[in-house]
Amino acid sequence: MMNRYLEKKIISDLTQRFVLISGPRKVGKTTMSRQIANIISPASQNIYFNWDYQPHRKVIRDMDWPRSSPIIVLDEIHKYNNWKTLLKGFYDTEGENQKIIVTGSARLDTYKKGGESLMGRAYHFRLHPLSIGEIIRNGNAIDSKNLLTPDLWSETNNLHAIDTFKQLLSMGGFPEPFLRGSEQEAKRWQINRREQLLKEDLRDLSQVRDITKAEHLFDLLLDRVGSLISVNALKEDLEVDYKTAASWIELYERLHIIFSIMPYSTKVNKSIKKAKKIYFWDWSEVLDKGARFENLVAAHLLKYCDYMKNVEGYSLDLRYIRDRNKREVDFLIVKNRKPWILFETKLNKSNVSPNLINFAKKLDVEHKYQITAKNVHTRHVVPCWALFSGLP
Repeated sequence: MMNRYLEKKIISDLTQRFVLISGPRKVGKTTMSRQIANIISPASQNIYFNWDYQPHRKVIRDMDWPRSSPIIVLDEIHKYNNWKTLLKGFYDTEGENQKIIVTGSARLDTYKKGGESLMGRAYHFRLHPLSIGEIIRNGNAIDSKNLLTPDLWSETNNLHAIDTFKQLLSMGGFPEPFLRGSEQEAKRWQINRREQLLKEDLRDLSQVRDITKAEHLFDLLLDRVGSLISVNALKEDLEVDYKTAASWIELYERLHIIFSIMPYSTKVNKSIKKAKKIYFWDWSEVLDKGARFENLVAAHLLKYCDYMKNVEGYSLDLRYIRDRNKREVDFLIVKNRKPWILFETKLNKSNVSPNLINFAKKLDVEHKYQITAKNVHTRHVVPCWALFSGLP
């Protein structure tokens, strides 16, 4: 068992509202939720129900669980059509007497089933895979004022952080394969998870008629990690129409198989029309080493942005930047709608990218860094383990 980075904040928030926890399958939502429940009340007294377990479904639908426990965990109930109505009704009538944690592998914040609004009743958290900073601090809190500052790097450039990065790059950030520490077991786990996602979740949460082609999309996207996604190209490979291909990509996002990053533009309309880039929640699936490294960086930066929004209340968004001449920088963090920090990823290069320098001047950003997997530390080039040791 290890402490997760959101535990203390969730315990604090449960005193005010109920909590929704979404995230990829197998990322540790249930384990963390039950650990939190055990902290709030003895394990023999807290209550856990899972929609995937048939005997629990009637109890959930009828709200027929004991009211004696201070806390209840409801797992995967987004698969129930009226889950929002159920939670709204319970919270409005009995919410002061029993704390609720709701978890789900589909995106609870955007899931369309159920028409009731949970605004003002729930805090939403998205649990991310393990990261360099979370592992070396064992989930302990961070000082958000010092994040992404060079002062931390000299303190964290150590063998533990480097070894953690290497293991994460190889095995991904999902707790089970990472904690086992075996590449063979990680590959077996990876195959099992992929089958669950594509054979079970994809069928359960969609009305996709051609499952085989929808599954083929998985491999097509793996080959396009870090590249601009063309739905037109994908629809040709899949032999489906544009609307179908686009809807499948959206479904992959809702199931937390992939996440997308949109381009930054001062004009919102222009930004919406441009192609997005796709990354996988489990970057160990990506075979190309450079693309896998870029995916790991993207996942760390997205986790940081989500943490600062959900925990600290900052308005941060992760974007990429590209101009008409096809000059590009991999990542840009936008703070309060203004460019803040630029990041370029280079697996083994220590020479600063000209694009990083040029866009930094053009956008007048506060910071610019080239992230590498080499143990090189200059003014603008930093090893990823040094930078990410200070992040959640």
